[in-house]
Amino acid sequence: MPYDNTNKGVLFANDKRGNEKAPDYKGKIDINGVEKEIAGWVRNSAKGELISLVVQEPRAKTIAPPETSNEEIPNEDLPF
Repeated sequence: MPYDNTNKGVLFANDKRGNEKAPDYKGKIDINGVEKEIAGWVRNSAKGELISLVVQEPRAKTIAPPETSNEEIPNEDLPF
């Protein structure tokens, strides 16, 4: 029987890489069969330490464009 992850999630410590506004924890959560991203920030309150959470749609993964060269293309190689 396959494992059911419905309505479950996980958070991992996040390497902020110098960005203090980045979440302390990041992960994924399944809400009624739909995968979402989850992020958490450690905060202090009058009642003690807490983790503030945000759940959002997964961001589109960005793909770096291929590296371009500054080489000039000779006119005879142009198709028009």
